[in-house]
Amino acid sequence: MVFEMPEKRHPRGTAGRAAIVAPKRLARSLILITGALGFNFAGQGCHSQKSSAGPSIEFTHIPPAAQGGRERVDTISGRVNNARPKQQIVIYAHSGQWWVQPWPEHPFIPIKADSTWSSETHLGFEYAALLVDPDYHPLPMTDVAPTHGGSVALVTIVKGVGAPQFAPAGALKFSGYDWNVRMTSSDKGGTNNLYDSENAWTDPSGALHMQIKKKPDSWSCAEIFLNRGLGYGTYSVTVRDTSHLEPAAVVSMFTFDEWASEERFREMDVEVGGRGDTGNKNNARYVIQPLYLPGNLFSFAAPSGTLTYVLRWESGHATFQTFRGRSSGVRAQLVSEHEFTSGIPVPGKAILRLIFFVTASGKNPMQRPSEVVVEKFEYLP
Repeated sequence: MVFEMPEKRHPRGTAGRAAIVAPKRLARSLILITGALGFNFAGQGCHSQKSSAGPSIEFTHIPPAAQGGRERVDTISGRVNNARPKQQIVIYAHSGQWWVQPWPEHPFIPIKADSTWSSETHLGFEYAALLVDPDYHPLPMTDVAPTHGGSVALVTIVKGVGAPQFAPAGALKFSGYDWNVRMTSSDKGGTNNLYDSENAWTDPSGALHMQIKKKPDSWSCAEIFLNRGLGYGTYSVTVRDTSHLEPAAVVSMFTFDEWASEERFREMDVEVGGRGDTGNKNNARYVIQPLYLPGNLFSFAAPSGTLTYVLRWESGHATFQTFRGRSSGVRAQLVSEHEFTSGIPVPGKAILRLIFFVTASGKNPMQRPSEVVVEKFEYLP
């Protein structure tokens, strides 16, 4: 670029020379500034183009924030920008754990030619949409939110619409406490179980009856849970003879916090039954979740007859005991005892639950209806 300067005479001397040189310096400066600005704009343009080429997921319909269950479904849909060929969408709904939707055997949602996707989903409090490569193998359930990496190109998580809705539940009174009765399905025990409020009731003596009944395509089980958390303290239940239980049937007292998936739901269990293998004499166990960690499971043999199961929950300590008979007092006969000192959860929002359910068993599947009777529940702070 050349600047044509109008001819103008100046007096001789320093001032005249400076006046002549200044326009030339100005021309060179303008050239440098223009070039620098052009390079900067070009760099910004390249950066913007590169960032816009990455994938993104939009939601066009988000289901309500609600506790999930087999019968509670809605539609979830959206759009994907800049997806690569053969990539698909996988949806997880968060209700307790994160569950792949709509079913583990049908997890992949195709992206249509107009970049939209849509699927049925069971309800949850949050929803995660994953953009995945063809070699991705989704887990049916996970305790923590899905993350990107590997075959997962992108994860976008949104909260369900509206105030959280909890699943309908029945109600009963037992041992002086108010309990809710589960009415939605779960996969506790590694298989899908239905729950029916008719499967839990109290008799005139105040004892709690819990039943497992046969349905056309599944077993119908029983679960009740306190309507409030009690925190640290001593929990005990007295259960009549369970020696008649089939290997696939389990009765349990356990703590559970629906909102604490990253803390393993603050779950601690005493379970009786569910041996799977009839040759295993240890038909009961104390558990701190996750049970696969060394030292988090203690198995023992629960004898026949009425037994009282106790959990003493303190900061950093969880002591389980089993006694013969209807008492855990000083004269009671101790059957088993174990103290855990590692991984003990704090109470948070954990509540106590009593459950009678079917566990997956290839060798000894559930054959016939069953019942357990819980005579009483006690809590001491």
